[in-house]
Amino acid sequence: MGLDTFASRAANDVVLTEEDERAFDAAGLELCGGMYSGAESSFRGKVYGELVRDVTGVSLYDEWIPPETVQKMADALEACDPATEAEPGIPPSVVRDLARFFRICADRDLGLIGWW
Repeated sequence: MGLDTFASRAANDVVLTEEDERAFDAAGLELCGGMYSGAESSFRGKVYGELVRDVTGVSLYDEWIPPETVQKMADALEACDPATEAEPGIPPSVVRDLARFFRICADRDLGLIGWW
């Protein structure tokens, strides 16, 4: 099963402000996109699902992950050792980019929509 993950202000549709989009654009993240994801404010969740679950204890396969949970996920990703958590095909630099993506969401009070 595929999965795309989108940052959003609402649980039922992708809603971002222009400032939100600019924050993601400015970050220069290098995350894998999917068929519908791939803007700076989204990524191919299936690629990172296992790593994110292992580090944060939260599944990206939830339809909605609220901002307060995203905050905890950002904290866990920032606290992990990217070299230790990196999986085959996912280098430490991408683990750091995931942490930055989640921190942008946390700082902007954004949740995550899982779509498959």
